[in-house]
Amino acid sequence: MVNETQVGKPKTELLKGVWESRNEMVAQGNTVLSELQIDELMGHIFSNGPCYHYVFDVFDLSFLYISPQVERHHDLSIESITFQDILDQIHPDDMEFVARAEATAFRLVQDQIGLSKITDYKFSYCFRFRVRDGSYRLFNHQSIILTTDDEGRIGKSLNVHTDISHLSAENNYRLSLIGMNGEPSYLNIEVDGNVSAPQPSPPAFSAREISVIRLISRGLTSAEIGRELMLSEFTIKNHRKRILKKAGCQNMGQLFGSCIVEGLI
Repeated sequence: MVNETQVGKPKTELLKGVWESRNEMVAQGNTVLSELQIDELMGHIFSNGPCYHYVFDVFDLSFLYISPQVERHHDLSIESITFQDILDQIHPDDMEFVARAEATAFRLVQDQIGLSKITDYKFSYCFRFRVRDGSYRLFNHQSIILTTDDEGRIGKSLNVHTDISHLSAENNYRLSLIGMNGEPSYLNIEVDGNVSAPQPSPPAFSAREISVIRLISRGLTSAEIGRELMLSEFTIKNHRKRILKKAGCQNMGQLFGSCIVEGLI
């Protein structure tokens, strides 16, 4: 249940164990972060709901930045928050899935995609987070690797956590690796057992359709979207119909829930 209260603590050592087991993929020192890089990459994040983001160093799990919105979601103080505090908010029953999702992502990058392309992917999955009132809500986790060292090993990461409980109460417990910069995506990957060689997924939507979805999520009307994209209102309405048909959804609320949980965008 989404609103259940915490029983026990999540076994965060499961997740930390995954990162430690892939130590050869993690930078062993500081990596340089461009000042403009975060703002540019935030454009790849689809966030239809209350969210916060942070940048941390995978090497020592230290924060470089965390947005103040974190206090709206969790009973935590931005003045003293640690990465362990964030992990401790994960539902204990979802912790094993989170660890398996991270392990599967590491394996797919290392064995199939190639570590050299890790900055071209957005990693996405969902789990339940404890919020300020002690209940749990379904959140979407998205992460993008910001920096690598001279050997291509992981340095700093941008993570975005979005409350999607208003869109969906059901988690599909799948992982998606969404390709950016022309790279193929790997969607709805099962993380149970030893999943080998997932096949790239065909694009769910065209670049134009993704632009329309993002603008709809901001509350723009078809006429406003048309002006933004320099297209007619009639064309935008046709895009909306095709998008819903492709996704098998009846309305935009259902579409946003599906897009986020299934990693379609």
